[in-house]
This record gives sequence, C-alpha cells and structure tokens, in this order.
Amino acid sequence: MIATPAPQETGAVRLPPDMRPRGALCIRLGPVSARVDLRAVAISLGAGALAFLVLCWSVSVGDYPIALSEVIRTLAGQGVDPERLVIHELRLPRATLAASVGAAFGLSGAIFQRITGNPLASPDLIGVNSGAAASAVAVIVVFAGSPTQVAAGSLVGAGLAALAVYLLAWKAGVSTYRLILIGIAVGAFMSAVTSWLLTKADIYDAARAALWLAGDVSGAGWDDVQPLWTALAVLTPAALVLARQLRMLELGDDAARALGARVERVRGLLLLVGVGLAAVAVSASGPIVFVALAAPHIARRLTGGRTVGLLPAAVLGALLLGLSDLAAKRIIAPSELPVGIVTAILGAPYLLVLLALSNRIGRGA
Repeated sequence: MIATPAPQETGAVRLPPDMRPRGALCIRLGPVSARVDLRAVAISLGAGALAFLVLCWSVSVGDYPIALSEVIRTLAGQGVDPERLVIHELRLPRATLAASVGAAFGLSGAIFQRITGNPLASPDLIGVNSGAAASAVAVIVVFAGSPTQVAAGSLVGAGLAALAVYLLAWKAGVSTYRLILIGIAVGAFMSAVTSWLLTKADIYDAARAALWLAGDVSGAGWDDVQPLWTALAVLTPAALVLARQLRMLELGDDAARALGARVERVRGLLLLVGVGLAAVAVSASGPIVFVALAAPHIARRLTGGRTVGLLPAAVLGALLLGLSDLAAKRIIAPSELPVGIVTAILGAPYLLVLLALSNRIGRGA
C-alpha cells in the first residue's frame, strides 16, 4: 500500500498527481478551498498586460502626441507637467472608462452565458440593455435630464427590465429557456418604446439620444469612472464567490439540488450580479453591443475549458473595448467615431462566423 500524505490545514495544497485535475492547482486556506486553472490565470495575465499596453497607446495618441515611453513614465509617477496634465486629466479617464466598461460587460456576459447554458445569451439579448436605453431616452426626451440623470435613469431602467423578465419567467422556479424567450420579448418591447420616444422628440433631443444610444466614452472624466469602479469592487468578488455554486447549476437543477445547492437563490443572486454589472456599464457609456457576447467566447476558446472563466472574460472584455476605443479615435482621425459603432462593425461578422461554425459542427460555438 502506498501511503498518501495527509492534507495540510492551511497554505497551498498540491493533490497527488493522479488526483489533481490537469493544469490546475488546488489551494486550501483553512475551511475554504478552491481550484485554480493555471491556463486561465496565464491567459488573464497576458490579456491584462496587453490591455495595459493598449491603454497606454490610447493615451499617447491625439492632437498632442506623447511618446509611449513618456506615458509609462508619467503613469509611474514621473514625467513633466504638460504631459502629466494631458495624460491624467484629459486622456486617462477615457481610456480607463473604456477598459472598465469592457470588463463589466465581459464579466456580465460570462455570468449570463453560464446561467442560461446558451453561448448566445448576453445582457443585449435578454432585455437589460434595451430597458436601460428606453429609460435613458425617456429621461432625455421627456425630462431634458442632465448626463447624471440620464445615467441614473438607465440604471433604473436596466433593473426594472431585469425584474420584469425574472417575474414573467417565474413558474415554480425559473427555467433558462423561459428566461431567454421572455428576455427577447421584453427587449423587443423596450426597443419599440425607444423608437416611439425618438419619433416624438424634437431634433435636438433626438440627436442627443441617438448619440447616447450609439455608445460613447469620449469626454469622460474621473467622475464617470469612480461609480463604475465602486460597482466592480463590490460585484466582482460576489461573482467569484458565487462561481462555485455556478458550477453546480451547470449540472442541471436536479443534480445541483442533490449536491446541496439552493438553486433559485443562487440563480437569483447571480442574475442580480450580472444585471448590476451590465446596468452600471450601460449607465457609464450607453448600450455598447457585442462586448458582452464576444469576450466570454474568446475567453473560452483561449482557455480551452468547457465553461467560461469569469476573470478571463472580464480581462478580455477590457482588452476588446480598449482596442475598439483606440480604433474609434484613429480610423477617421482627426474626427472620431462613437466606440459603440466600432464594436457593432466588428461584432456583426464575428457573430456570423460563430453561427457558421455552429452549423458546421452541429453544436454551439
């Protein structure tokens, strides 16, 4: 008989090679243990480094070009006054907001896709973004609200739309199939309300609403970034804590209940976290499309896992939107495009490729 080393109570614990999942490290801290996918960690670190380089590149370009090395020196606390002012007060808030919004959309999309078991599910699909858009347009057209009031209105609209979807989908529990169908219906209704409001608006309000609906981060300041950082600081740890229960939900409701999971409670909390992330992102930038859909897909392909890792999806979302914002600044320079138009241009062919691959192999891409 081969003796097996006794598990330690604290610190990192390596299981015997024949019991350890390939490419994973099991960590135990007292009563809490977790399995860390080393490939997902490597992908997240690499994507994070690329996202930082894209942020620096985005900050360096503009009417007053700044060398990339000077941007990095200034971010490290050095540099000279003119560059420091341009970087910290004019360009860094926009680049930071783009990365933060992308991270929120990526994390939200990963949560929705894992809850529903549908690789096409995202806040865009189940009505959250449409609810935020309808409410924000109502604030602009009906109340001539300020940007802060528009952001608050979109936050409320996203929450109400998500609540309506959840209640309408409830029938002794919430099945993911009903959730998606009712989400599509609620999203279509909210889009109709938005179109009706735009037809009743005067030309100035309609133009302002159209710009918000396109999704834009230009002109952002630190006041726009701080609420999003606060929401990410609260909701990201909550998502990671609930991720363990999420793995049980992916086995099916009956199996999850047999393993001791409180299915409806966990699903409701995860939906709350996903909706919250999408809502704060939309309130900060407008309903930017395809990031919540594409980031989890790319994360799953890179990590090679059966399911989407939450952190890789968030980091890749930050990288995708950072690249899109950089393209929005440079494609028709010196003019700029709203970043939402760039993501729509890039996202449409990506979705077509996904559908083509899905048809070819006979399963979800």
